[in-house]
Amino acid sequence: MSRISPHQSPEQGELSRRGLLKTAGGLTAALALGGSAAALAGPTASAAPAAFTHPGMLHNAGDINRAKVRVAAKTDPWLSGWNKLTANSHAQSTWTPNPQATIIRGGTGENYGILYNDIAAAYQNALRWAVGGTAANGDTAVKILNAWSSKLTTLTGNADRFLAAGIYGWEFCQAAELMRGYAGFDLAKFQQMMVSVFYPLNNQFLTQHNGACITNYWANWDLCNMASVMAIGILTDNAAKYDQAVNYFKTGAGNGSIAHAVPYLYTDSDGYALGQWQESGRDQGHTMMGMGQMGALCEMAWNQGDDLYSYDSRRFMKAAQYVAKYNLGQDVPYTTYTWGTGTNCSQQSQTVISSGSRGQVRPVWAMLHYHYNRRLYLDDKWISQMCFSVAPEGGGGDYGSTSGGYDQLGFGTLMYAK
Repeated sequence: MSRISPHQSPEQGELSRRGLLKTAGGLTAALALGGSAAALAGPTASAAPAAFTHPGMLHNAGDINRAKVRVAAKTDPWLSGWNKLTANSHAQSTWTPNPQATIIRGGTGENYGILYNDIAAAYQNALRWAVGGTAANGDTAVKILNAWSSKLTTLTGNADRFLAAGIYGWEFCQAAELMRGYAGFDLAKFQQMMVSVFYPLNNQFLTQHNGACITNYWANWDLCNMASVMAIGILTDNAAKYDQAVNYFKTGAGNGSIAHAVPYLYTDSDGYALGQWQESGRDQGHTMMGMGQMGALCEMAWNQGDDLYSYDSRRFMKAAQYVAKYNLGQDVPYTTYTWGTGTNCSQQSQTVISSGSRGQVRPVWAMLHYHYNRRLYLDDKWISQMCFSVAPEGGGGDYGSTSGGYDQLGFGTLMYAK
């Protein structure tokens, strides 16, 4: 099928995604659809579906079945993605959870590495069970989830506690969603942990921003908390939480909302639309982290019938093209970025794009490429090149031992290739 020109209007050829999901029963339409013209309009009072789809976060039933069939047939690139998963130490059924009553990120007594390692293990074992059908991995995923929901009561630390609540909140929910209905999984207890331990911090950050100037915190701080609120909403079938995340994406006051996260738009000499990312003047590691956090939010919404990927004339795609192009070694335009900091909104400016961490490998690109290029059949030149430059994608444990290597769950080659 021919690709849509980068100059083509986002409204051309698009159908109502939610309408087709409802009339077609969801799965077939979800795999076939492009974006929706309705997604380009302003926010509505309620975005949540009448009934939530499960599994319906990073992976829907079609994603899982496709990976299962392709891996069984030993077809690449799915097989290469599967081999990357099964080689990871976190993906082994011998993993032993180490639950804590209190997790600290930032300040004295930090121990949050215990949590992100166990989350990676829960997710990877859940994937092995979902795709490979191995009960030993399913049992291990459930053992990890139950262990934490039986013990964790507190997330604390300095301001970084909000990062922990956000990143680990949405990631933890992914494993739980995959294991929903599995024998022995105490879903109700896990849901209660997410609502009572993670959500209050997510909500506190999005509504109060730790008492700081609204522009003080980088886009990723909002985005991870938005993603956690959305994931908790889906996990608990809570429309209000889901709507909170969607509406913040569209009109939120902080840097995670789409217009603030992508403040400046351009067109390059080849006609590709680009969007400057809010953290581009900071460094490229955090900028690519933003691709993963916003990508996760958009993918979860997509699987519930909302096309945030295409919202505001595909503003996120323009940002991803910009970030990918620069991190592939190409030049991109940059407009001085000025923002208010601290509690008094003291102004700071970044006058040039940062080359810090340029070209860093993060497993965030497959999700974006296979959406824009294979679901929507758009020409995503720079995203595509970045995607294949880092394939097959691994996950937590494949990109170093520090937190940056666990900011995204990964394994997009296995789960999104189409």
